[in-house]
Amino acid sequence: QVQLVESGGGLVQAGGSLRLSCAASGRTFSDYSMGWFRQAPGKEREFVSAIAWTAGNTYYADSVKGRFTISRDPAKNTVFLQMNSLNPADTAVYYCAARYYSAYYPAVNDYPYWGQGTQVTVSS
Repeated sequence: QVQLVESGGGLVQAGGSLRLSCAASGRTFSDYSMGWFRQAPGKEREFVSAIAWTAGNTYYADSVKGRFTISRDPAKNTVFLQMNSLNPADTAVYYCAARYYSAYYPAVNDYPYWGQGTQVTVSS
């Protein structure tokens, strides 16, 4: 059974940075896609970024391109989301997600496995 555990969220001032981590377990993740999504209060969950576990191809939503960087450490089975130049619009619960097959998957319904989420709050 795939398990995903996020960490690294918190409260930060506008312009600051945070690094989220997603520890994955339960299987070998080669040929998997790992994604980050976020959900703000009253809004739908939205795609933030994704990475192909083996090839390392990365994908970003336009709203975070140039500010966020996704990466992975296969030795630790961990995916990271480095978030820089944060602004209040980035405030949300951030979720890690996983699915089999490496390709561009930006839809919530593409992912069968989800973590519990970590809160990111950016103050102005």
